[in-house]
Amino acid sequence: MAGLNQRGLKLGDFEALTAAVREFRDARDWRQFHSLRNLITSLNLEAAELLELTQWQSDAEVEALPAEPKAAEALRDECADILLYLLLIADKAGINLADAARAKLIKNAEKYPVDKAFGSRAKYSALG
Repeated sequence: MAGLNQRGLKLGDFEALTAAVREFRDARDWRQFHSLRNLITSLNLEAAELLELTQWQSDAEVEALPAEPKAAEALRDECADILLYLLLIADKAGINLADAARAKLIKNAEKYPVDKAFGSRAKYSALG
C-alpha cells in the first residue's frame, strides 16, 4: 500500500484521546466496571444505538441525517461513544490501534486487489 505510512493515522491522536478517557474514567472510579467483557459489551450497545438512528428509515433519509442538526448531533455522539469504548478496549488489551489499522489495511489490500475488487461488492473469496 504505497503511501500508507505517509498518510497513516497519527498515534499521538489516539494516545491523547486514550489519556483523556482514562482520566475521565478514573475521576469517577469506573475502572472497576471496565473488564474487557464489559467494555466489549458496551461498545456493541453503543453501536446498536448508532444503528437505531437509521431504524425504519429509507436510504435517502439516512443520507440526510448529517444535514439535520439534531440528527447530526446524535450521529456524532454515538460515533464518539463507540470510539471512546474502542479506545478503552484497545488500552485494556494492549492494542496499538494505529498499528492495527495500518496492518488491517495492508491485509485488506491483499484480499481485495484493485484489479479484481474495483466496483465490486463481492467478498474476497468470490473475486476469483
